[in-house]
Amino acid sequence: MSARNDIAPETIDIELLDHGIAVEYIDGRQILYRGVPQTVTDSLTTPPGKQTHILVTDPTETEGVLMYINDLKTHDDVLESSGVGRVVLEQGSSETVFPGVTISRPGGMRTTIEADPETARGRVFAFVEDDWSEQSYEFISESAEW
Repeated sequence: MSARNDIAPETIDIELLDHGIAVEYIDGRQILYRGVPQTVTDSLTTPPGKQTHILVTDPTETEGVLMYINDLKTHDDVLESSGVGRVVLEQGSSETVFPGVTISRPGGMRTTIEADPETARGRVFAFVEDDWSEQSYEFISESAEW
């Protein structure tokens, strides 16, 4: 049984910059996910024990929804006041968190993300981090490959 609950996200302001993605929570706080995202065309499986966040933008790329995946550290009140959502999966389960974005927990404290930006009708980003590193990824359609 999880110590934390699933929480629906709210729309938050975002800004796509050349050096990262700026997010403004509904409570006015801001954060910057640093770096140019690496591209992913089908699925991404995170290393064990990493914090995983998924951001899906609207078509204008100025707003979006942000979800924390399998986060057990952040208190429900903090997420609710910020507009960030959360989904906690049991090992071996999967869930569609947005149209075109499915997450699963294959085991070993890993998360697998599958995303289709065309179905999501916006850009889909994944941020994978811990106390020592952070990586950014953007899901693109295979037809958008160069």
